[in-house]
Amino acid sequence: MKTHIDKKDEITKDWYLIDVRDRVLGRVASRVAAILRGKHKPNYTPFMDMGDNVIIINADKVRLTGNKAIQKKYYRHSGYPGGIKEKTFLDVMKKDPAFAIRNAIKGMLPHNRLGRKQLLHVKIYAGENHPHQAQRPEIFKLP
Repeated sequence: MKTHIDKKDEITKDWYLIDVRDRVLGRVASRVAAILRGKHKPNYTPFMDMGDNVIIINADKVRLTGNKAIQKKYYRHSGYPGGIKEKTFLDVMKKDPAFAIRNAIKGMLPHNRLGRKQLLHVKIYAGENHPHQAQRPEIFKLP
């Protein structure tokens, strides 16, 4: 008996549409990361890009539990002494709602070239509209 590993041309990629209105950020991100990796498929292989494409709408209406909206901070550093900058979740959501979701998903994917490739398969939009109607995405219901 031999183990079968799908070849690159045997992998099929579906499109899923996820509405994150009034959903908790971390729970959405972990579910999306599993879909991007392909863990929901029976032929999942950890070292291959088996995952599907995900379209996320209403990113500006995602929520956090407790007081995290004011307490959660995003840091970046210029590389110079004293060059650290910080923004709260609310500041980030005003400027770019997609950043918070993409950052959460990125942290749940592998930290290598495969994870960077898989992150390209998620499309995040602040409102209801998206330009991917031609792909006929299947609506994915989050629990």
